[in-house]
Amino acid sequence: MKLLVLFFALFASLSSTSQAATYQELFGKLPENPELAEIVKTIDFQQGKIDLPVAEASLKLGKDFYYLGGEDTEKVLVKIWGNPPGAANGTLGMIFPVQFAPESQGAWGSIITWDEEGHVSDDDAAATNFDAVLADLKQQTLDANPERTKEGYEPITLVGWASPPHYDRDRHVLHWARDLLFGTDQATPHTLNYQMRVLGREGVVGLNFVAGMDQLEQVKQSIEPTMDIIAFNPGKAYDDYVEGDKLAAYGLGGLIAAGAGAKIAAKLGFLAIFLAFFKKAGVVVVLALGALLKPVLGLFRRKQPEPVAQTVAEPENKDQDA
Repeated sequence: MKLLVLFFALFASLSSTSQAATYQELFGKLPENPELAEIVKTIDFQQGKIDLPVAEASLKLGKDFYYLGGEDTEKVLVKIWGNPPGAANGTLGMIFPVQFAPESQGAWGSIITWDEEGHVSDDDAAATNFDAVLADLKQQTLDANPERTKEGYEPITLVGWASPPHYDRDRHVLHWARDLLFGTDQATPHTLNYQMRVLGREGVVGLNFVAGMDQLEQVKQSIEPTMDIIAFNPGKAYDDYVEGDKLAAYGLGGLIAAGAGAKIAAKLGFLAIFLAFFKKAGVVVVLALGALLKPVLGLFRRKQPEPVAQTVAEPENKDQDA
């Protein structure tokens, strides 16, 4: 009888874990570019239940998304999309809509992160004036530009919300999007910075969407199903909080103010957030043509031409991990 119980327990655990597929199984024919073909053949495209041990959570992926682990995320960010080596450091992987292969035109995905700063109170959810937060961020972005320029980066204009902040109190999920302009040429295409934060008992799972402004509607349509993908382990969900647990030093407004750099928000203030964030967490891509610096706010830039472009990393003193 015990053996029977163990058999069913083992079967259940196996059936609930992730299933890895090859590129050909998921997308069919390999890319015509031989270099890309060799890269994607080494990637495991995972679906099903994905454990995130660091966050004590898991992803429950159906047929609409696939997941890439840390090593495969590095391959996409660096070898396919052209970011500097180490671009995936500190991430928990990526998820993609299943209709897009990572190298395909128009592909977008979400980088997963974990911030163990404690329980983030949502008591300020109804009272937070997000328009005031936006005004502060605009001014602090402007104030940070002289230092950015001095350090060799392009100035940034925070144009406004691409999608205003929204907090789902039942699921304890906050999401918002910024509309950013890099450089001084007003004709330059704007950059989308869409972020989601899933609150847990001891920290926050972050999803930073890597997409273009022209893909805003696609990303917005994915927000609702994405909120249901992440599940914390028993005892680690937001509502499992008990008095005495570590509390984060910021609320929902602080999460938005800091974006991916929430740890800096409570300690250094808005100006320091922008100086440190863009110098450390921003990924700097130097394209061979034009040698244009492209710092990326909270996400990584994807290059458009299919051939793998030459990229050069910014010197170490400007591109340290956050």
